[in-house]
Amino acid sequence: MPYNFALIGAGGFVAPRHLRAIRDTRNALVAAIDPHDAAGVLDQYSFDVRYFTEIERFDRHIEKLRRAGDQYRAHYVSICSPNYLHDAHVRLALRAGADALCEKPLVINPWNLDALEDIERETGRRVFTVLQLRLHPALLDLRERLSRGPERTHDVELTYVTARGPWYGVSWKGDEQRSGGIATNIGIHFFDMLLWLFGPVTHIEVHLREPARMSGLLQLQCATVRWFLSTSPDDLPCPAEAGKASTYRSITVDGENIEFSGGFVDLHTRIYQEVLAGRGFGIADARPSIELTHRIRTCPLTAPGELAHPGRPDSRLP
Repeated sequence: MPYNFALIGAGGFVAPRHLRAIRDTRNALVAAIDPHDAAGVLDQYSFDVRYFTEIERFDRHIEKLRRAGDQYRAHYVSICSPNYLHDAHVRLALRAGADALCEKPLVINPWNLDALEDIERETGRRVFTVLQLRLHPALLDLRERLSRGPERTHDVELTYVTARGPWYGVSWKGDEQRSGGIATNIGIHFFDMLLWLFGPVTHIEVHLREPARMSGLLQLQCATVRWFLSTSPDDLPCPAEAGKASTYRSITVDGENIEFSGGFVDLHTRIYQEVLAGRGFGIADARPSIELTHRIRTCPLTAPGELAHPGRPDSRLP
């Protein structure tokens, strides 16, 4: 019997990846919610989905399905809503008798994880999150190579530029209280990846903190990391044009470029497969990067060293 999924945030940017993963793992989407009614994308995956624009009516329907028995209830609730609503929607899922599968970041502030752990214990349900870079083939290969090599402190540079227009600052994503700011909304996957590859944080410096840019230095157990994040089109190596590539990713380890631009297409499906097999990433996996991004948002700025922007070699970060 396939599992039943419900989806919160069906009109969002990342929702189609979840819809595809539900379909590709041969499960059923039974209900979806988004306050916006432009949800025609659902027709690409199923016609038999109850759709709601109000969370209260969605909640009532999920409860009705729960009472109808195991064949009808939502076994999982996938959460693609704005970041600041994630913990509330995870609680809704657990109290409806479903496991939660939540997009990044699981929460914005680390203390909210404690409450979710309490509700996990109370309900007997599980909270999973999407840390898909841990399943990327190139990064799995890098982790294996690092584990076989001698113990040393690696020199790492990370640059991630994902250009956004003026709409970004007006939306909830541009509001740090609702998104966690650029470190959390844009950087959380990369910070999780760095911790997963090189161990826990021993020292943090933040050199630049602007709405569209952040940079700094991390000392990890096995690496010194210089990082730069940006949503400004001006920081792309080549001028941004509508319809052309608007994202630049670069990670170098000891001067070696780690190529991982490809391989993203099916990572959400891989996440779903792991969750359904009982091997998904949970609260304990998410906690280190959430604690780190909170520290990055709140620690004092320090003066930078001579850190060249890897995407624009002729520049120096302020």
